[in-house]
Amino acid sequence: MKFYEESDLPIYIQVAEWLENEILRGQFGPDDKIYSQYQLADLFTINPATAGKGLSILFENDILYKKRGLGMFVTPHARSVILSKRKNEKLTLLVNGIVDEAERLEVPFDELIDMLNRAKMKNIGERQE
Repeated sequence: MKFYEESDLPIYIQVAEWLENEILRGQFGPDDKIYSQYQLADLFTINPATAGKGLSILFENDILYKKRGLGMFVTPHARSVILSKRKNEKLTLLVNGIVDEAERLEVPFDELIDMLNRAKMKNIGERQE
């Protein structure tokens, strides 16, 4: 994976989000050992301290736990923590932005709902291909 240098997000946040995505996709399950900061640094050609900072975020958010001398592991409830966090933070922010823009453009609520439904159907179709 390449990190987006032009992104507003610092690389350590991108590392944390990438690991969250891997957990959501099922690449890492409960109690699975996660990559070390040095493995992440090699994988993405970044500074180990940057990778470590991304891991620390996940630890602080109760997504990972440490086993002394063994590394970091996925908590049993990591998936639900990630889903809740993203729904309550990221998705809410995106939806509020969409609603604000729709109001500025005078898009009726029913039309906005239709647009969301079309986008959902398009995504479902793309996943089935």
